[in-house]
Amino acid sequence: MTWTRKDLLTISELSVEEIELILTTAESLKEVGGRDIKKVPALRGKTVVNLFFEPSTRTRTSFELAAKRLSADVINFSPSTSSVVKGETLIDTARNIESMQADIIVLRHSSPGAADHLARFVHSSVINAGDGWHEHPTQALLDVFTIKEKKKQIKGLTIVIVGDVAHSRVARSNIAALTKLGAEVRVVAPPTMLPLFLESLGVKVFYQFEKALDGADVVMMLRLQRERLGRALLPSTREYAKLFCLNSERLKLAKPEAIVMHPGPLNRGVEISPTVADSSAAVILDQVTNGVSVRMALMYLLSGAT
Repeated sequence: MTWTRKDLLTISELSVEEIELILTTAESLKEVGGRDIKKVPALRGKTVVNLFFEPSTRTRTSFELAAKRLSADVINFSPSTSSVVKGETLIDTARNIESMQADIIVLRHSSPGAADHLARFVHSSVINAGDGWHEHPTQALLDVFTIKEKKKQIKGLTIVIVGDVAHSRVARSNIAALTKLGAEVRVVAPPTMLPLFLESLGVKVFYQFEKALDGADVVMMLRLQRERLGRALLPSTREYAKLFCLNSERLKLAKPEAIVMHPGPLNRGVEISPTVADSSAAVILDQVTNGVSVRMALMYLLSGAT
């Protein structure tokens, strides 16, 4: 198929065919990272702006590296040293940047729907790099890419998502992608961290970690977002770790060849034990590597559609 979208805003809006096109393109571009000179001229003359209103290590660096490997010019925007501190709005900031001939704007913002809102006001392609608790589509795509790389397929796999689903944009995007591609998705967490609407999304809800792990092909741990939690949701991190930390004993309940994922940053000893995080079952660093390839693919496809 041919890519026709101007923007990448949510996983929910993508068809299975569009997801497969992104994954196939990412697979073909991954070999660039293994070259002595890690660069191709696909986006030469294009400008990519990383517009990040929230802190980020992996996502922002990954987008920057992906753009540079495609030979694009990259601008990293910092709100704390910009006119945002003087009261300039998101739309005015983006329009000013676009007037300097920016081709792609990568936006991370604390407000749900910010990327969708921005895309309506600019001609540049917009990529959602995380909008509040709403979605993180590129994280889901790199997760799907990694699962498919390790397991050869998505359909028919049993994938367990563990932790603070209520506050996780990663969980929302992964649920949308994985169910579309035919996986059985289980979610498990304390009741206070599970939205009421989850079963309507086609997932199975568990409250006991051990039961959810039975027969799992993939265990996807979520970061415990302490900055967004109140005492009413969680008595203590120690109590959470006692019930929901993935340790070696719990991992034995999954299939012997199960893989372990985490979007980062890790809270070692809280969501995942150091033993598991550093084990051969963990593909956490593979996720980071694959993030560059997936984001290269997206920028490549979007640049052809604009």
